[in-house]
Amino acid sequence: MNILMPTDFSENSWNAISYALSFFQNVYTNFYFLNIENNDWEETDVTVAQSTATNTQKSFQILLARLAKERKNNKHQFFTATESGNFIEAIRQQVTDKEVDFIVMGTQGASGYKEATVGSHSTDVITRVKCPVLVIPEDARYTEPKRITFPTDFNISYKNKVIHTLKQVCHFNESALSVLYLSKKEEDLSESQESNKNYLKEQLMEMEHSFHFTQNNTLEEAVQSFVTSHETQMITMMAKNLNFFQHILFHPLAKKISYHKEIPFLVLHE
Repeated sequence: MNILMPTDFSENSWNAISYALSFFQNVYTNFYFLNIENNDWEETDVTVAQSTATNTQKSFQILLARLAKERKNNKHQFFTATESGNFIEAIRQQVTDKEVDFIVMGTQGASGYKEATVGSHSTDVITRVKCPVLVIPEDARYTEPKRITFPTDFNISYKNKVIHTLKQVCHFNESALSVLYLSKKEEDLSESQESNKNYLKEQLMEMEHSFHFTQNNTLEEAVQSFVTSHETQMITMMAKNLNFFQHILFHPLAKKISYHKEIPFLVLHE
């Protein structure tokens, strides 16, 4: 298993790293820690470039020392790298070069805007990089994910890659999957929705799962109610259903909505 972890050496970034070490503790894993420098200085300013490189090297040494103390087992190997230039292009290149299976990152970086649900870098990776992304909120603390909730409206088909990732994630910690159909009003499923639901049900037969329905004018409130009552430890969604996805992950700013601050999100890509 190859895991890419972009890091800016912030505590939020460390929280994501700590979570990942526990989540993948039963899996032989290569962790690739990547720091991406956005070079705003002139190419001729060699002193600034050298100083930045030195600081990054020291930060990686501190990180590796901290990892040595937190190491869960000998199944994990750690690698570090520094890239400069465009953030998303650097991520995409690493995903290709390292054959990355998952990207894991925090919701906010060192200069994260606290009023935003998810920081700009995390948002860009979620929406622009075709790789499963596990997003760890700064208030999330690792709890073995025995229950994973999969909100959906059954309006898109489920490709084999998505199904495989769902099964894989549940297998890591023997998690049960709760498929949650969300709707703003009570109505019968369309023919295509019914077909997508039946296909998903067929593909999940070999693993522990359940199907649920909840109706609420506000999708965020529906998710909050369900994850609280069903003691959910992780939420997983498909990035392809962008309108539905954005409401649940990017817009829950109401005070009574707290899942986006406490529960990790796994974003699936086809």
